[in-house]
Amino acid sequence: MTTPYRQVLVHLDASASAGARLAAARSLAQEHGAALAALYATVPVYLELPYPPEGAPGLASSLMDVEDERRRAARRTFDEAMRTPGPTATWAETREMPAAGAFVAQALHADLLVLGQHDPAGAANGVPPDFAESVVLASGKPALVLPYTGAARRPGGTAAIAWKETREAARAVSAAMPLLQRAGRVHVLAWEEEPALEVRGQQLDLDGYLRLHGIVPTWHRGGRLAEPLGEILLSQLSDLDADLLVMGCYGHSRAREWILGGTSRTVLRSMTLPVLMAH
Repeated sequence: MTTPYRQVLVHLDASASAGARLAAARSLAQEHGAALAALYATVPVYLELPYPPEGAPGLASSLMDVEDERRRAARRTFDEAMRTPGPTATWAETREMPAAGAFVAQALHADLLVLGQHDPAGAANGVPPDFAESVVLASGKPALVLPYTGAARRPGGTAAIAWKETREAARAVSAAMPLLQRAGRVHVLAWEEEPALEVRGQQLDLDGYLRLHGIVPTWHRGGRLAEPLGEILLSQLSDLDADLLVMGCYGHSRAREWILGGTSRTVLRSMTLPVLMAH
């Protein structure tokens, strides 16, 4: 039996989607009997300017007022949610920079992270565009990334696994097991790759692994890997009416910047369903 999540950490900001993100995290915590922690982590307004605020009298003070109001708005969202039935959560906030780095430090002590997809129209919420991928790649912890448009229904009724023989995909499947075991249907989407190393005797594979956990998957085997795979994957998910995607997050660090792989980048940019990712 898979160990359920015991600690869930949700990222909060002043965006319109933060309330839905908190609600989803509370639902997850309730289903799995997990403790829930909320962490407010954003980039201060004055650091988003292309020039230092010292050059304009009174501007620094005005920006601090804006920053304080953003924090108060997020706290109001949190407090209002806590007045509704459901599990309680702890509140924390940080002004450490970079925001993703501060969140990662707390993520190390959680079983599952709940993050939000970047909203291209939400530049005023103080969340860097690469926040979600930076957290996933730097923390090594699995994250449920929710679309900024909101999830149409509770994730996991029809789950899909984007499978390839990699560490990242295997980590994502293992981390998603508590959700996969609750799903009504589980699809595995796989594409032909280079032949695996020869192993004589009884081999281990994903199908057997899932069945040992009580999951009978439906396989969809494609041809050779094609580009753009991200668009192909998202189209297939729509055809399956999936409400959860489980996949590895591929990328690497170049200097101080995280560089995403093409498929991961496409999915995070264009996703319309919750995606559980692991690196």
